[in-house]
Amino acid sequence: MSIQRFVDVILPLPLYSSYTYSIPENLQDDVQVGSRVLVQFGKKKYYTAIVEALHTNAPMGYEVKPVVSVLDPEPILRYPQLNFWKWLSDYYLCTPGEVYKAAIPTGLKPESETRITLNPDYEPDETNPFRLTDHQALVLMVMQDHKRLTMDELEAESGIKNIAKTVMPMLDAGILEIDERIAERYRPKKITVVSLNFPRHDQERLHECFDLVKRSRMQEKALLTYLDLSGWMNTTQKLKSITRQQLSDAAEVSPSVIKALVDKEIFKIDKKTINRFDAEEERNNTIHLPVLSDPQKKTLKEIDEGFKNQSIQLLHGVTGSGKTEIYMHLMARALEAGNQVLFLVPEISLTTQLSDRLRKVFGNRLLVYHSKFSDSERVDIWRRLLTTNEPLVILGVRSSIFLPFSHLGLVVVDEEHESSFKQYDPNPRYNARDAALMLARMHGAKSLLGSATPAIETYFKALEGKYGLVKLMERYEGSVLPEVEIIDMKEMRKKKEVKGTLSYPLRERILSTMKDNRQVILFQNRRGFAPVVICEQCGWTPKCAHCDVSMVYHKNLGMLRCHYCGYATLLPPLCPACGQNGLKIFGYGTERIAEEIKDEFPEYNVARMDLDTTRNKDAYQNIIEDFARHYTDILIGTQMVSKGLDFGDVSTVGVINADTLLNFPDFRSNERAFNMLEQVAGRAGRRQDKGKVLIQTVNPKHEVLHHVKNHDYKGYYDNEIEERRKYAYPPFTKIINIFIRNKNPEMCDKAAIDFTMALRKVFGDRVLGPEKPYVSRIASYYIQSIMLKMEVGVSMKKVKDILRQIYTSISQTPEMKSSVIHYDVDPS
Repeated sequence: MSIQRFVDVILPLPLYSSYTYSIPENLQDDVQVGSRVLVQFGKKKYYTAIVEALHTNAPMGYEVKPVVSVLDPEPILRYPQLNFWKWLSDYYLCTPGEVYKAAIPTGLKPESETRITLNPDYEPDETNPFRLTDHQALVLMVMQDHKRLTMDELEAESGIKNIAKTVMPMLDAGILEIDERIAERYRPKKITVVSLNFPRHDQERLHECFDLVKRSRMQEKALLTYLDLSGWMNTTQKLKSITRQQLSDAAEVSPSVIKALVDKEIFKIDKKTINRFDAEEERNNTIHLPVLSDPQKKTLKEIDEGFKNQSIQLLHGVTGSGKTEIYMHLMARALEAGNQVLFLVPEISLTTQLSDRLRKVFGNRLLVYHSKFSDSERVDIWRRLLTTNEPLVILGVRSSIFLPFSHLGLVVVDEEHESSFKQYDPNPRYNARDAALMLARMHGAKSLLGSATPAIETYFKALEGKYGLVKLMERYEGSVLPEVEIIDMKEMRKKKEVKGTLSYPLRERILSTMKDNRQVILFQNRRGFAPVVICEQCGWTPKCAHCDVSMVYHKNLGMLRCHYCGYATLLPPLCPACGQNGLKIFGYGTERIAEEIKDEFPEYNVARMDLDTTRNKDAYQNIIEDFARHYTDILIGTQMVSKGLDFGDVSTVGVINADTLLNFPDFRSNERAFNMLEQVAGRAGRRQDKGKVLIQTVNPKHEVLHHVKNHDYKGYYDNEIEERRKYAYPPFTKIINIFIRNKNPEMCDKAAIDFTMALRKVFGDRVLGPEKPYVSRIASYYIQSIMLKMEVGVSMKKVKDILRQIYTSISQTPEMKSSVIHYDVDPS
């Protein structure tokens, strides 16, 4: 008698523990750690689970359900992905299931959409016939009518409660089966290939084919072209697959010509499943690296030396210093050593421009991974990495840390300071920069962080010796940092030198730039047409129905939109409160600025880059390519335009309103403002000509603007680190923000007070709050926040264990049971 085996699985649900299932006899050899298995959870839900462990320990106290099916012949995870998931869930105080849900492409998670179908090949066992119950007979009748149904649909059609009990024996008997093809969202890419309908060595048949086509010049041409493309005559080489489209294009014949050859049984047509990112052409292993300047060579040597002592190096290089070229040389070395490289960037817009530069160097060794790809495309990239050990460069945004790397040798995090690396919602609320460093450590890989404006914590660690520090303070090929001019908008308005959103100096600078045939970038960190709509008669302003925020007007849609939950409604013609025609719009978003610039400079081409204009996959590429080719003269955008973009003809950058960055109620507001302003300023004058940056503000004496004007990172850092030390903020403390949400405001307040009191009994005055955050209601949930500040050196594992214990101890109160709680560890 064989020993019963069990699996512990991770479900894509917010559950802190794994669940145990038995392995049926027929699946014993198919289940491995990291495999996808289909399991029943609850009475009628089916999920794709990941096998975490195999064992023979039967759980006590409850009946163990069997694994329904194994979805893959091989595991879909590599070492050390499960360990990495565990670290993420422990560090960021979320569940393994939430990490799993974020990590795996949607196309690999069928969940409860799994369909049941009749098994067309079912044959009854005459020696031991399966006897249908009344309920099972009813299920069979329903399935014969509908062919394919989800469990929920089958329950509704049959009227049978707890349908799983009825269906499971029918699945075991083979009468019904799980339709995995339908369950998965993944759709493989298929191509139509052409091949000769006889063996390669059959020369006699080949001569007969030429006799058959000698009266048709186009058919003969198609046959000759196929022989040439496929390498048919060179028997020392493997026969190449030729698609119908390739043959049609190369021979310059129509598909009907190829069909005629199929009808004559010369060609045959087959469908072939391919990986979208596994190029058929031969690999070109030649890498053409850019030539480095003397300062870049010196920096590269320092990084190499640094890696001998520290596996993490910080490259502090001013904007335009050529950090990317240094990255390329390090990547090439990693590839030559047979390793893979993860090149992490904060924005999809950066992958667009960088992919063109990297592909010229690394060719088809480059893979790009981000959320604008379809589910099927992401699954194909996942499978490509899962089935190969070849050295590749993976360029991606934060979700690329979850890919199944085999030999990860180098991690490069560009613009490491960026808050875009932080996942804000939903769980896991991880920082991809920090997670990438842990991933590299698990693989034994080197890590390079690059920035012109390093994060305070990163620079502090470098100065303390925890990271290596390398500086590159010269711009590439001798170009100089741009001149920064601070424009006092109060003074400009007094002098009546402001029209719309542009001051006289900025307008004149744009005009002179256009006359010089150069380009302009205008930065406004607010999308939409106008942030404020108000009735001048009664003061009414449109509020989101689900959030405590004003709605933003989007003129091109004629809509008011909430930028927190997405709620939208039409702009009313009259004020809903007083019925008067008094609605006016105030303030400027990127849409309104673009309209104003088009009116002001009608002879020049204006484009806009923000979330509204980049929703589809190719939008980034089109906007950036048009600007790079000079089809666009003036580019207006949100923070997307501030990060790492490299355009040689930009000589002017204008910041429309710096005050929206400087006046945010958060301990990181100065850091974010300095980083963003210095980064957007760095887009100007990146070649020989000195650029100019004009920053409009009503607070020209702000200390951050002083440091930006002088490009003085060190002065800014020294001021900021003293402020952090004085008020006990990171890097001198570790912060965990705790958010409690409830649809009832009183219940939310009560839950927050109870949790805070319980925390104070353990942590004392390290607990701050509770208080309402800046936006205190989002998507119909009222919110309270609590801040926990712990000294550096305290065991954060113990702190997190205590947090979970405290929550468990009060979780059964009515207020906590109806509330949703989440943690934000190391908020950005």
